[in-house]
Amino acid sequence: MGSESEGQSPSINTDKVNRRPIKARNTKWAAAIARWLTNSGLSPNRISVLSVVFAAIAGTALLLTVHVDACWIRALLYLLAVIGIQFRLLCNLFDGMVAVEGGFRTRTGELFNEFPDRLSDIFVLLGAGYAAGLYGSTLGWAAALLAVLTAYVRALGGTVGVSQAFCGPMAKQQRMAVMTIACVLGSIEDFLLGTRWVMSAALAVIILGCIWTVVRRLRKIAAEMRLQ
Repeated sequence: MGSESEGQSPSINTDKVNRRPIKARNTKWAAAIARWLTNSGLSPNRISVLSVVFAAIAGTALLLTVHVDACWIRALLYLLAVIGIQFRLLCNLFDGMVAVEGGFRTRTGELFNEFPDRLSDIFVLLGAGYAAGLYGSTLGWAAALLAVLTAYVRALGGTVGVSQAFCGPMAKQQRMAVMTIACVLGSIEDFLLGTRWVMSAALAVIILGCIWTVVRRLRKIAAEMRLQ
């Protein structure tokens, strides 16, 4: 729930915030970091934008793996991609915690919460696509399109007056978990075999998972609408 500290509006009821369930939000370490970020003056909106920076770093690192010859440099690029993905997810966690628990949620928060996330998905998945080699770019574009579609369907629930559907199996956290595993295994595959099948397989898993996620979310939204 990205938001700005400037211009905070007390009229917004944070009890009605429709939030993605994240277990890490209830941990002591997350609460401590969120308090530190709140006290540092870093606004939730800026944290949301920072998530895009980390996603762009991850996507660029993956893209560069096809343009360098040294195996050890490619391994470092895969590692950089993993770090970028994880820091993207941390930003997604802390922007909401600073906004809601920290009391800095404002009317522009939802805008900064949603749009940067869509850019982040696109950067990571397109980078993975171009890193996958033959037909990889097609897989990357398809995965990016479906990732945006799953988010649209989730938000559609709130638009039609029911709860937002955060169910998987390929929600944001699952997509990024698949990409993290793909980077680790892809680096090993690259070192041992010099091939790139792992990344293609990961994108195929994301594509199929996103299609099923869209179906599940639409069914959940429809079921809730019928009960109104």
